[in-house]
This record gives sequence, C-alpha cells and structure tokens, in this order.
Amino acid sequence: MGIWQVDADTLAGSRFVVSSLAETTASLKKLADPRAAHPGERRWLDSHLPAYRARLAADPVTAALLDAAFGATWTADFLTPTPYGRCDLDLDEGLARIAATPSDAVRADLALSRPGPLPPPLAGPDDLAERAARLLDWVWRVTVLPEWPRRRRIIEADVVARTRELSIGGWAAAFGALRPTMRWLGEGRLRINAHDYPPRDISGARLLFVPVTPQQGWVSWPEPPPGAAVPPDRYAVVYPCAGALADAGRVAPPDGLAALVGTARARVLMLLDQPLTTTQLTALTGQGLGSVGRHLKVLGDARLVGRRRTGRSVLYFRTTAGDTLLSAQRDPDV
Repeated sequence: MGIWQVDADTLAGSRFVVSSLAETTASLKKLADPRAAHPGERRWLDSHLPAYRARLAADPVTAALLDAAFGATWTADFLTPTPYGRCDLDLDEGLARIAATPSDAVRADLALSRPGPLPPPLAGPDDLAERAARLLDWVWRVTVLPEWPRRRRIIEADVVARTRELSIGGWAAAFGALRPTMRWLGEGRLRINAHDYPPRDISGARLLFVPVTPQQGWVSWPEPPPGAAVPPDRYAVVYPCAGALADAGRVAPPDGLAALVGTARARVLMLLDQPLTTTQLTALTGQGLGSVGRHLKVLGDARLVGRRRTGRSVLYFRTTAGDTLLSAQRDPDV
C-alpha cells in the first residue's frame, strides 16, 4: 500500500470532496489521541474530552474497541468507509455502512490494526459495529455539528489552495503538499506513505482527496464481497488541512485593531499570514465575496495589503506596514 500505480485516466478523474463522515472520524481519532496541533484544536479538546471520556468509561466494550481499532500504523478498515463524494448524504450512508459490518469482519479488521489476541471484552459481543456507529454519531452531534459551518469553510478554502497548487506546480507539487510522506515518484507511481506494503495498481479507479480539519489522515478503499474478483472502484486519501487554515478565524482581532479598521476588516488582515485569494478569504471568514473585496480595497489603499497575480489567481498578502501594525497590536512594546 506504500506505492499506488495510477494511470492518466485516474488522475484526470480525481477530485477533492467534502466528507462529513471523514471529518467526524478524524475528530474521533483526535479525541482518542488528544495531542493538539494548534491552539484551536486545544480549545476544542478541552471542551469535549471530559464528556468523551465519561462516555467511554460507561461503555468499556466500546473503549476496548477503539483502542484496538486505532493502531499505531493502521486504522481498522470498517471505521473508514470510502466516501462516495456526496456530502449531504455522506454521514448517514457512512454510519449505516459501518453499523452493517458483520462482527466477524470487524474482528478481522481489528486483527490487522492491533496484532495479537483481542482483548476479552471484544470476544463475545455481536454489536461491535453498531457500537462504533453510535459513538461516531455522538461525536458528530456533540463535537462537530455545532461548528460544522466553520469547519466546512476551512475545508473548502483548503480545496481552493490545493487546486491552485495543482494548477501551478502540477501533480508532483500537489501530492507533495498533501502529506509529509506522500510523493509523486514518476512513471505513474504515487507513494502514499513510507510503510513497506505491496504496491497497488489503482488504474481505472476514482481517486478522491478528502481534507479534514483535525490533524489526522488515512487511506481507504472498499473491499469487494468475499469471493468476488472485482477490484475497488475508488480510493480515498484523507489528509489534514494546512495548519494555517485549520485554526483560521478562531482568535478575535485585538481590540485596538478592530476599533481602528473594523472587526471584519481586522480579521481579513490577520488571516493574511500567508497569501490568499478572495475565494479563500470568503470561505475562511464566512463573509460575502463583495464584502471581502471591499475590505481588501480599503486595506490596499492604506498600503496594509498588497496583491500579485500568479497564473489565473490574484493573491493578497500583508505588506511590511500591515505586519508592523499587527505586531504593534499583539505586542504593546513594539
């Protein structure tokens, strides 16, 4: 699985998709391994870890199931069904597919994710898959849904950034930016990770790229029914949104800056730690395209923001004056 062989048709048909189920699964993985990648993730973990831990303490079977499912190098396949690419139906369909997994298939997956004898709590119950689906449904309703509009804007902004990367640098640049161990090796070979698994020929299948806001990632493909010789029809690479985007918009602008230029305009200025397009800024702020354009014009007239064209995109960035203004607000001694 470390290297996938792809053909031109697979690359031409590949696309980015938004998956509420992948976002929920990534959030569950983050709760199970609560190491924060940035301050926004730390705030989210602090808000939801107590309830999550209390839920598992009351259900030791599900706790043992998660411990076995999230292995050091592999996640149990039944927990990561490959998206179809329809976000509005993605969660319900995915949870139904997880819940319908036979217990024997669940245990077979757990034997791969956690080699060795299974813990005693997992030997008897026949509802392991249903327990996993119920927990994922809880994670969605309690921890993800309340902030799903913001998360979706961040995901959509990441897709815009990756698409731009692809248009400028081609597949080699796009793949290299998705995950640290992912590389385009040439001659149709895509290295997914550094693990020494047999290569897979995915020529002719659909290739989906699925961004999530937690700093988590995995790959998936649907296994054919037992005895069937039909190859998987789609493969998914789930990857974390760029760190600069993942925590975007969570920190309120300094009071002085907000009073000077307005709260909405101050947020735009703060987001320009890296060059962004108006489309990305619209997705990250939740403001309308026209409003973002007006803010950029005012900031540009004040020489706090500059712009440059790259290919078909126009990127906006903070000028030295903008950096100085923001630094003065963050550090009163500047």
